[in-house]
Amino acid sequence: MGPKETSRSWATQVGGEGSIRRRRGITFQVWDVGEQEKLRPLWRSYTRRTDGLVFVVDAAEAERLEEAKVELHRISRASDNQGVPVLVLANKQDQPGALSAAEVEKRLAVQELAAATLTHVQGCSAVDGLGLQQGLERLYEMILKRKKAARGGKKRR
Repeated sequence: MGPKETSRSWATQVGGEGSIRRRRGITFQVWDVGEQEKLRPLWRSYTRRTDGLVFVVDAAEAERLEEAKVELHRISRASDNQGVPVLVLANKQDQPGALSAAEVEKRLAVQELAAATLTHVQGCSAVDGLGLQQGLERLYEMILKRKKAARGGKKRR
């Protein structure tokens, strides 16, 4: 993190980790709710009234992408999340054999998400930070675009 960023982390009662990150006047509240199947019904509690979703997949484990696809589509179709911008991070690009962001996008069928859902798939490496900044910048742009469209829609009524 750079000098203008701050972060605070804590453990949640359900086993996930959350942090608040501020950058250029923008606050990101980030929850790592994990991949544990028994916790998935609780994900909805973390995504309610959110401005954007970040969905991280392990691009080096292609065999798990079908399961990830099902969960991504389920989360984005929940009534609270319809139209919420989605950033998919195709993690572990630093590992040999990792699928590219384009291949992850195809296997997750990101283009099949609702037409009103802005999406971006970003290759990244959590180890060295490669691609993370670009992905979050893109998410921020999508959030602003959605908010601007919502304001424009209210003015026309």
